[in-house]
Amino acid sequence: MTIRTTTATIAAIAMLAVGACAKKAPEELPPPPAGTDTPTDSGISNAPIPGSQQDFIANVSSDRIFFDFDQYNVDAQDQATLQSQAQWLQRNPAVRVTLEGHADERGTRDYNIALGERRANAAKNYLASLGIDPSRINVISYGKERPAALGSNEEAWAQNRRAVTVVIER
Repeated sequence: MTIRTTTATIAAIAMLAVGACAKKAPEELPPPPAGTDTPTDSGISNAPIPGSQQDFIANVSSDRIFFDFDQYNVDAQDQATLQSQAQWLQRNPAVRVTLEGHADERGTRDYNIALGERRANAAKNYLASLGIDPSRINVISYGKERPAALGSNEEAWAQNRRAVTVVIER
């Protein structure tokens, strides 16, 4: 046998071996992921667990409020969103939340961390004014480190200037 024939034979055997290891489709598909609202075969829906982040998202107008450039004041639209969140928090008195403050990419890291903290605290103070115990609300600032939208334009920046309410899972 020549080297060329030997190499071709070894390559053919290797391809057959790899082909024999190919995965086959399962005969039965796994169940849908938990937390979806699709009915199962038993007719019971997978509704969100009361007091969970999924329940929060499903029952408030939004989990986030947005700010103008270099601002941290809570405007009328933000107040409506926070009022919706406050109602949910009143219905779920054992739930604690974290308010995350964010900024767009403009400005220094330190400046944006401070701005994000002012934004989160503004939301916390408004929720407290609606009767939510401030001890149930943690505040953290990510500054510009966790953008919601990538890009260096006004559309992306507007989405990144925000405060987000996150349920602390027990």
